[in-house]
Amino acid sequence: MIKVAIATDGPYGDRAYDTIKKEFDTAFIELEQPTSMFMDDIEIPEENVKQIEGANILITYTTHPDLTLELVERFADKVDWIIVAAWRGDGFKNQLESHDNVVCPYIMCELEENGNAIFDKFVSDIGKPKVVLKLDGNKLNDIVVLRSSPCGSTSFVSDFIKENYLGKKLDPENLPTEAGLKLQHYPCRAAKMRLFSDEECKKEMASGLHRDAFEEAIAFANRRLENRDLKI
Repeated sequence: MIKVAIATDGPYGDRAYDTIKKEFDTAFIELEQPTSMFMDDIEIPEENVKQIEGANILITYTTHPDLTLELVERFADKVDWIIVAAWRGDGFKNQLESHDNVVCPYIMCELEENGNAIFDKFVSDIGKPKVVLKLDGNKLNDIVVLRSSPCGSTSFVSDFIKENYLGKKLDPENLPTEAGLKLQHYPCRAAKMRLFSDEECKKEMASGLHRDAFEEAIAFANRRLENRDLKI
């Protein structure tokens, strides 16, 4: 069983915890932002150190760069992977990713497999949205979320589509567009974690990923109609 530790020093990470804990053994760790200007003075309680060292994957939602750097430098060789959800500036990103097992995604809902068994197991359930449409004939009968964005927006969008399209004939033109537009109503926090980024740009990216997920699901569903033996 993969173990995940989510570290935060503020308002971010709680929704990811609510989503990820449904799939993996997950610890939510709330840390204090450092008050000293010296990294040597950053303290992480021993209880939290043990939680992180016992995890396969550490996800940092810490917004203080010194704390983020301390977590990466201290635990990169103690865990299989570190996913840095909050970072500021390409220079800082490059510094963090100098560790081979550290990744700083632009947005968390773009995570995909990279060939590492532990990382791939995690992102098979959490990351870039992926859904399957179940049909009754050519009508929508259900939606299964195979891979959810960490914040839970994939389920939010899927629930909306089910409420409005269940029992209706598949609409390959409008349904993916509706999915993308509905994402715009989800209170995405990604942009607020990086001061230099454009919130609308991030929402557009997340919207596009969900639109694409439903376009791919419709194409797959249509292929299943043509070939009843096609497996999920």
